[in-house]
Amino acid sequence: MKTTKRKPTIYDIAMVSAASPTTVSMVLNGQWKKHRIKPETASHVLKCAGELGYAVNQKARALRLSRSGLAGMVLPHYRNRFFAGLAESFEAEARERNLCPIVVSTQRDPSIEARVTETLLAQQVEFLFIAGVNDPSPLNDMCTAAGIRCVNVDLPGPKAPSVISDNRGSAMELTELLVGKLQAAGLPIDDWFFFGGVREDNSTRERIEGFNATLARHGVSLPPSAFRCEGYAPRIAEQLLAERYGQLGRLPAGLFVNGIPGLEGAAGFLATLSKEAWNSTRIAAFDWDPFAAQMPYDVTMVRQDVEALIATSFALVDDYPEGETPLIVVPAKLR
Repeated sequence: MKTTKRKPTIYDIAMVSAASPTTVSMVLNGQWKKHRIKPETASHVLKCAGELGYAVNQKARALRLSRSGLAGMVLPHYRNRFFAGLAESFEAEARERNLCPIVVSTQRDPSIEARVTETLLAQQVEFLFIAGVNDPSPLNDMCTAAGIRCVNVDLPGPKAPSVISDNRGSAMELTELLVGKLQAAGLPIDDWFFFGGVREDNSTRERIEGFNATLARHGVSLPPSAFRCEGYAPRIAEQLLAERYGQLGRLPAGLFVNGIPGLEGAAGFLATLSKEAWNSTRIAAFDWDPFAAQMPYDVTMVRQDVEALIATSFALVDDYPEGETPLIVVPAKLR
């Protein structure tokens, strides 16, 4: 009578590998990182399982060398050149390292951010870049629990290394340049409207601080009504500028537009005005878009260095500061 060879069990693998049945089960189910099992242990268990003829699933096979070949990134959207540039630089750098990049937009929705992060971690991404998330800490906690390295890009957090632009310094430099333009044109330097962005996020907060610090050096202090930070969408910026125009009966001498989507909205409103109405207005914008430079308005922009932001983030992944959460600030450039 022909006998069928018995299928090896996790207890057989545990005996051969000298690991506990619990450890073997976690490794075979792809949960070893989450439970902080050492890569060498996981690799040894999988090797023993294979030698015994255990049918290891494909996810577990990918863990033999502690590599999935996947690199993950979440970001709010692709609608402006900054985030699109971050995604493009991330993908190029990942492919240089023979990794497959996965980039997912989350529309600045915390529930989507959490679901996407959970999915990427389940796919065993080797690391995760969390870009443009106002509060990355819950996502950082998820990565830590899964044993996956993560870096916060653009907006910082206290629970993981962060790489951000020099928002405050760049806003100071940009404002100083605009003050010079206003003075050269004989226009008032205390007539401003700062709009766009979200007041609570780190980037907007630092840009406002830099803007105010420069004006203070010139003896200027603006009232709260000069600031409207109620979102990044173009339609919001267009509405806010229209309201300010209606209140003053004219455009302010200086506009500080916080975000390229906001500049898009501002341009929509400016297009409804005559040249005489906007010709005496000087515009500062954070971030940069080459098409905006072709508009007829006097616009000076800050270009964030997306290539340096991504390169610095990869450097942190390569030499991850265990137990530390450094904040690295990357200079930006005026355009």
